[in-house]
Amino acid sequence: MKKRLKKPNNYAFIDSQNVNLGIRALGWKVDWRKFRIYLRDKYGVSKAFFFIGYIKDYASLYAFLKQAGFHCIFKPTLELTNGETKGNVDAELVLHTMIQWDNFDKAIVVSGDGDFYCLVEHLIKEKKFYKLLVPDERKYSSLFNRLTASSETLIDSLNSLQAKLSYKMKRATSGTEPFGNPNRRET
Repeated sequence: MKKRLKKPNNYAFIDSQNVNLGIRALGWKVDWRKFRIYLRDKYGVSKAFFFIGYIKDYASLYAFLKQAGFHCIFKPTLELTNGETKGNVDAELVLHTMIQWDNFDKAIVVSGDGDFYCLVEHLIKEKKFYKLLVPDERKYSSLFNRLTASSETLIDSLNSLQAKLSYKMKRATSGTEPFGNPNRRET
């Protein structure tokens, strides 16, 4: 009788703004539906937590992300005096990783932000770390260069995945949505 291999139960913890801005700087946009499938197929991600600042006007984007398979964790945002909106999700990402600790085998942290170095270091120490997935292999915190493992690559990047993960728009976006909502029809 064949022994069944245990299906991986890995969780992804995604700093949405870091990924969004990093990929846009490379000149393309992520198709979030394709990205969720990629996480499942490549890394065995059964749950993907998407950390994002909450802005009421983007309800359709949040609905799309949930439909695509993300568990959205919202951070209240602040409107700054210069007109910018601020919603730093770092503490929420670390907290939810700890809340979910007993529920996953390994974690994939999706961000190039050095603020997550201590989280990644702790995950490695406790043998709960799988990968750090950075948007751009040329632009992530140099703190992560301290991570080493015997012949194992701990960092992957999205640089070469444009053909596989990019969102193909029929028309230019108006720039009103933070991530280019694929559900939205441009007019």
